[in-house]
Amino acid sequence: MKYLTNEKLTIVGAGGMIGSNMAQTALMLGLTPNICLYDIFEPGVHGVAEEMYHCGFDGANITWTVNPEEAFTDAKYIVSSGGAPRKEGMTREDLLKGNCQIAAQFGDYIKKYCPDVKHVVVIFNPADVTALTALIHSGLKPNQLTSLAALDSTRLQSNLAQEFGVPQSSVTGAHTYGGHGEQMAVFASQVKINGKPLSEMGLSAEKMAEIKQKTIQGGSEIIKLRGRSSFQSPAYNAIKMIEAAMGGEKFTLPAGCYVNCDKCGFKNVMMAMPTTIDASGVHFTEPTGTTEEMAALRSSYEHLCKMRDEIITLGIIPPVENWKDDNPNL
Repeated sequence: MKYLTNEKLTIVGAGGMIGSNMAQTALMLGLTPNICLYDIFEPGVHGVAEEMYHCGFDGANITWTVNPEEAFTDAKYIVSSGGAPRKEGMTREDLLKGNCQIAAQFGDYIKKYCPDVKHVVVIFNPADVTALTALIHSGLKPNQLTSLAALDSTRLQSNLAQEFGVPQSSVTGAHTYGGHGEQMAVFASQVKINGKPLSEMGLSAEKMAEIKQKTIQGGSEIIKLRGRSSFQSPAYNAIKMIEAAMGGEKFTLPAGCYVNCDKCGFKNVMMAMPTTIDASGVHFTEPTGTTEEMAALRSSYEHLCKMRDEIITLGIIPPVENWKDDNPNL
């Protein structure tokens, strides 16, 4: 089997459902034979490793550990789902304190054991704030760390495809920006169905509002249907993100990235923007939309600022003006 690279990929939280799916997806896509599975729960990560061995991937060098030094040392790419999952009735924000403490430790491990890592993807909720925490603690450059936001856009795309009875790939321009949570900003003004603008498809304002709400509640719906939070879709999208950073196909769905942009008015947050991930990291452009969409994005940004300020108050990250003490790249 030909692999994209031989460099080490570490999957954090590999004993869980997202982590185990990420391991299998990375191997099936042929990203690298050198995959280290890390989790603090020994039976879980051990079991995942045994399953991967039983798959018989050609040329694979799969290791597993509960030792962070072993897991992080020499890692060139990392994807982490290593936080507590969301349960029924919980919002992503309910996980804020505990998962941001985990993210702080995660960032510290990067700084200590693999400061020359090339790219990191953070996918445990609330992803915008856990990723920001990890970035500050890790010392990495902003273009080296991203968070998972694409699920919101693929859910919007899926909902529109179902509404019009077309293949999902026939729906283009369906994106959400801002936070990966209840406050996400849904941008539909540039959507096309089989090349035809959504505005010409006869969709009522009431039905569009229903689709927006269904998109926002997409994760909660999975929990109701399956009795647990999403794991296949976040695993796949996260591995496609790290694949792009490894030099594979560019990832062009919105990703959470560090934004400190005077021009667009969004400062010192991680948030979903129009992005491209490639071998040089993540790059964002300014979103464009209707007045209503931009107002929703501003509201989402303000919500992210409140969560950021809350973890500052908790002492998990320092005040904004002191971030450079921990990470000179900010």
